[in-house]
Amino acid sequence: MARVVVIGSSNTDMVIKTRRFPKPGETILGGEFFMFHGGKGANQAVAAARLGAEVVFICAVGDDLFGSNALAHYGKEGIMLQGVQKMEGQASGIALITIDESGENEIVVAPGANNLLTSVHILSQNSLLGEASILLTQLETPLEVLYGLVEHCAKSGQRLILNPAPARKLDKHHLNGLFLLTPNQNEAGLITGMEVMDEAGAEVAAKECLQLGVQNLIITMGSRGAFFMNATENFWAEAPDVKAIDTTAAGDIFNGALAVAIARNQSWKEAVQFGIKAASLSVTRMGAQNSAPFLHEIK
Repeated sequence: MARVVVIGSSNTDMVIKTRRFPKPGETILGGEFFMFHGGKGANQAVAAARLGAEVVFICAVGDDLFGSNALAHYGKEGIMLQGVQKMEGQASGIALITIDESGENEIVVAPGANNLLTSVHILSQNSLLGEASILLTQLETPLEVLYGLVEHCAKSGQRLILNPAPARKLDKHHLNGLFLLTPNQNEAGLITGMEVMDEAGAEVAAKECLQLGVQNLIITMGSRGAFFMNATENFWAEAPDVKAIDTTAAGDIFNGALAVAIARNQSWKEAVQFGIKAASLSVTRMGAQNSAPFLHEIK
């Protein structure tokens, strides 16, 4: 079985549905309240596990109820937790999410224990990292975690996927040699300094990323699909037309599914389409990890 090792964040999502987002200084009455398991790393780990991979999740949680509940949940999803670091006296990560009637969201995160994850802890999990078919990480943990992983993969020859979300300024020399970068159009714009509004803009930004040393690049563009480029191949993959009710974690589901397909040595077109199908299903459901589809649901 393909092993995917996910290194990243664990949060609890507190969600309110509302007709529209409030303006600065405005209070509005919302609708339903939900509480879900979340965090970009955890979302991707659950997505990969539900799609049939053997998943190891390396993260940090607090010694509070939120952390304990999260770990129990990941165990039920079949995720291996040997790499989890439980931080005494610290709060677990929390995300406050507002969702409007079109399914779009606004999110504020209090990272808690996620901010205390270190590259020292990650690299001490050498046996777990070494058995990975693919490594997957994001940017809800300190940048030193990413840079440590990049150096590890440069030495080991392992394949690392970086989903550069939430958007942050990166030291570009750490992108040199990266196996796969998966920004959305806004994140691609931040990395390259270019505006990415359409397929033509995505192609220009992708070329810039390849010049930085990235081996493979996928720019996701929501309901329009995704653009892929490497040194020998490029294509546009369209997304199916679905009615979105909650776009929270769609990018995470895409990345988790993509990691599974790559670990199984599927072609780039097959892998990107697999990710798009999983993400498209997820936006038709409420919640982050709750929305992640199972393998038998991907047609």
